[in-house]
Amino acid sequence: MESLSPNIYVHDMNSTIAFYQILGFSPVMTVPENGENPVWAMLKNGNVSLMFESFKNIEGRLPEINRTDGGSLLLYINVKDIKGFFESIKDKVTVLSGLEKTFYGATEFVIKDCNGYVLTFAEHE
Repeated sequence: MESLSPNIYVHDMNSTIAFYQILGFSPVMTVPENGENPVWAMLKNGNVSLMFESFKNIEGRLPEINRTDGGSLLLYINVKDIKGFFESIKDKVTVLSGLEKTFYGATEFVIKDCNGYVLTFAEHE
């Protein structure tokens, strides 16, 4: 195995893309390619790639994929300069837990995205 790029299902693609751009992600690809009203998008920040797809795009195709806000998923993302990153986004997102030092030596904070998904950002010493 070489990489993992989760495909996360959302209701509002435009809001999702805008939210992840606040976190420093940039769109790499969208379907359709012109980016207008996308049904799928890949965003990237450094070595982290996330894919997002509209629930409407899979309607009737994969009934197993359904959820209410956030689902049972937490994305754990390693970053550099966690304090600077936290300061740059804390007033633009919903912070669930501020900067904390963990027993395993990481500094972390937790936010909720615009779809209800939980993201933990961490810097390990």
